Amino acid sequence: MNTARTFATARRVLRQLAHDPRTIALLLLVPVLLLVLLYYVFDADRRSFDSIGASLLGIFPLVTMFLVTSIATLRERTSGTLERLLSMPLGKADLILGYALAFGALAVVQASVATGVAVGLLDLDIAGSPWLLLLVALLDALLGTALGLFVSAFAASEFQVVQFMPAVIFPQILLCGLFAPRSSMQPALEAISDVLPMSYAVDGMTEVLKHPDATGDFVRDVAVVAGCALLVLFLGAATLRRRTT
Repeated sequence: MNTARTFATARRVLRQLAHDPRTIALLLLVPVLLLVLLYYVFDADRRSFDSIGASLLGIFPLVTMFLVTSIATLRERTSGTLERLLSMPLGKADLILGYALAFGALAVVQASVATGVAVGLLDLDIAGSPWLLLLVALLDALLGTALGLFVSAFAASEFQVVQFMPAVIFPQILLCGLFAPRSSMQPALEAISDVLPMSYAVDGMTEVLKHPDATGDFVRDVAVVAGCALLVLFLGAATLRRRTT
């Protein structure tokens, strides 16, 4: 692994993103607008807004970064850019980490804006520190980035990438505890939810919502999300290969 090449890759990706202000605006504004919409949906029941709003702060970054990363990386593959990069003295780890750094930087801004609006403007009532909330949101964004990089290896078109949403993301949303407590689900569904990283992201947000300090369960949840992100990044590097399109 070469640090200079990793940062050079990250700078190149960020320059490309800078030329697409519409995508950046959508990434930053859509989560905020959805939170505002949710705020008024639960205007008569603030406790529900606090509970669901905190959970969604963990889900939005994962979903949006998954979509952006998978489509952007697929474009690199189909345009031949990835093929040319891999023909240069650039390691797979340099390439994957460069992409992760670039999209991770974007995720930092997105998660910071969404968390700041939720806590500062929408009065999201949490017992813990907003910084802990932001930490989970950032890790979720990193996980979404890693999943996007990994999934792009198995898609031949942007249409196929979008089709991975129902297969990879939707089951996690249904089973993460957003709609019903995981402990009340059928045993088989609860067992499946126990191995899905989004379940721990939502649990981590719930811990911040209820407890003033970082609990042992919060540390476990954060470690699981971070570990899953690193594992998927490793798998993404393993599936990276030269191919002629």
